[in-house]
Order: sequence, then structure tokens, then C-alpha cells
Amino acid sequence: MSYETILFEQEDDFATITINRPKSLNALNSKVLQELVDALDKVAGNEDIRVLILTGAGEKAFVAGADIGELSTLNPVQARYFAKNGHMVMNKLQELPIPVIAAVNGFALGGGLEISLACDFIYASDNAKIGLPEINLGIIPGFGGTQRLARIVGKNLAKEMIFTGKMLGAEEAMNKGIINKVLPAEQLMPEVKKTAGIMAAKGKVSLNAAKKAINDGMDVDLSSGCKMEINAFALCIASEDAKEGTTAFLEKRTAAFKASLKG
Repeated sequence: MSYETILFEQEDDFATITINRPKSLNALNSKVLQELVDALDKVAGNEDIRVLILTGAGEKAFVAGADIGELSTLNPVQARYFAKNGHMVMNKLQELPIPVIAAVNGFALGGGLEISLACDFIYASDNAKIGLPEINLGIIPGFGGTQRLARIVGKNLAKEMIFTGKMLGAEEAMNKGIINKVLPAEQLMPEVKKTAGIMAAKGKVSLNAAKKAINDGMDVDLSSGCKMEINAFALCIASEDAKEGTTAFLEKRTAAFKASLKG
């Protein structure tokens, strides 16, 4: 797969997408969004890929935000189209049937924080800084930041961050529940790949069921969410992976999960 603004690599049973505009601190423009849509569609259709890692090229930034040069030229109609394309990328990440880890190396600001929040969880280098500083440009987050951040940290902290444009360091962001793990920069990708390998060895059916149950359950009441879990649990039991997992446990061996999401 060849792209102009991103790199795509497949290693064993996980893939890595690297946003590759280091001279622009990996800022998101229309071309990046277009290529991300294409790459994510390819990942979703590849049964051999069991985990996706998303990161940015270079040491300074994961993604420093949307491309301000492009933003400054948009009229309202174009801005709406740009935001819709951004939301398309975020939704594809969130709905991808496999786990997605954001490996945040440096600045994750504006669209950079938004794209990392659309992943399943975030590991970050100790020099990472995150925030939604769009208010300083006279605009607001446009790729889901007002919605996803509030669901993670609560509306009061989300309002403070968005209204002031403040940035959080990696440790503070971890304490707020935004980042899962903070690591020295040189240890970030090895640790991310280690976690990707652990998840890739699990059953694809059960990983997908767990992801959907958690994500879908966040937007409903507890009783409805538990019903979703019951249905997802029953579907897992019907899968080849469940038979393999339970048999392997009883036989005291490591399970070899091979079931496909395509049946």
C-alpha cells in the first residue's frame, strides 16, 4: 500500500498506520483524511490484521492538529465538508472491528487529540502534551472533541480544557484517565507492540464483541447495556473461538484462536 501522507506497515498479525508529515508536525489536511479513510477500509477488510497501531512520524508530534493553512481558506460550506470528513475517520477508527492503540509521541493537539480519543486506548511518551486549543483560533473542536473528551473526563473538565485551550502533560492526562500508560520515548513503540501482540493472540470474535459492548453501552442506560452484553456473550459462545478457548483450558494448553468475523 503506497500513500503520500501516511505509512502503512503490517507486522505479523498487527498493522501500524503512521501519519507522515513530520515537517508539518503531522497536521491533518484533506489528503491525510482521504488516505486514512482508504487505509482503515483496507484494515477492516483484512482478516489477517488483528490489532491496529496509530502513531505519528518523528519525535515532536503525534498530530499537532488540523492544518491551519488549509483551515484559514475554508468557507462555511467547505468547513462543514472538512469536519464531516474528519468525523468519518474518527468513526471508522471507533467502529473498526479490532482493537486500536494510539501511540502518542509528542504533541496531540486539536485533531491529534481527537483522533487518539477515537482509538480504543492511548499509550504516550513522557514528553507528550495533549489538548484542544481550537478556542485560541476562534473556533471549536470539529472532529468529535467536544463529545468524546466529555465522555471520558466528564463535562466540567472537558469544558475547562476546551474553553481555555489548556494543554495537559502526559502524567496529568494519565491521572485524568485520558492516557492509559506513560513511557520514556524510546520505550513507547516496543511497549505498544508488546500489548498489540498480547491482544492479537486473543479471539477476534470476543475482542470485537467486547469492543462493541463497551462502546455501544456507553450511550444507553445500564439495563440496556447489560442486555447488549448478554447478547454479545451468547454470540461469543457460538463461535469456534469459544470452543477452542474452553477446550484449551481443560486440556491445559495455550488456545489457538482462528475464528473469522466473516463467519
